[in-house]
Amino acid sequence: MWLAVFFQNQITMKLYVGNLSFETTENDLQDLFEQHGKVGEVALMMDRMTGKSRGFAFVTMNDNAEAGAAMTALNGKEVAGRTLTVNEARAREERPRPSGNRPYAGFRR
Repeated sequence: MWLAVFFQNQITMKLYVGNLSFETTENDLQDLFEQHGKVGEVALMMDRMTGKSRGFAFVTMNDNAEAGAAMTALNGKEVAGRTLTVNEARAREERPRPSGNRPYAGFRR
């Protein structure tokens, strides 16, 4: 019973962070968001082909109130010459899978 109460108070919130400079690192984001509370995880999205940043990330914070404070403080803030977009992450939408035996678009004629 004690464990259920303990975990019930550990509500996390995942934040979407957009319009990042391509030079921004996960450590930069960790430092930026830790000014507002405990950060559970930072995931900077990278391009598979080039290995470079795609310009957005997801930051998971361990407390909803701290995540809300970070969202309010950092949304619209300029970091590395870019104005950040910070809001609560939404569930990924399902996209239809391509059908048939068409190769990927790189082989179109």
